[in-house]
Amino acid sequence: MSNLISGIEMSANALAAHKLQMRLISENIANAQTTKAPNGKPYQRKVPVFESLLDEEGVSSVHVKSIRTDKTPGDAVYNPGHPHADKNGMVQMPNVKMSQEMVDMMVASRCYEANLKAFKISQTMAQKTLQIGK
Repeated sequence: MSNLISGIEMSANALAAHKLQMRLISENIANAQTTKAPNGKPYQRKVPVFESLLDEEGVSSVHVKSIRTDKTPGDAVYNPGHPHADKNGMVQMPNVKMSQEMVDMMVASRCYEANLKAFKISQTMAQKTLQIGK
């Protein structure tokens, strides 16, 4: 029975990790045109850093170790009328690439779906195991 509960916990941890990943992707997309963040610089893309953990039974689980800021510079575009343009009319844009965010979103969504299915199967197996014991 503890193996079934470990499977449920493992899936729950993965669900939480991919939920956070989807939130970060949404934040990146929402700020794809933010040329001046609170720090005065263009918004910088955020990505989760995943880590695998082993529990005392040797069961592996994934979680978000940290959130990394992508330091890759964004494109500079010529837009002299923009309020954040420099003296040459160039505006430093965020480093968010919509195509990359969409790919990341599809992968995170599929991972979330797979873990949700595994969670439901483990839950059903645990319920069936309890019924057998009656």
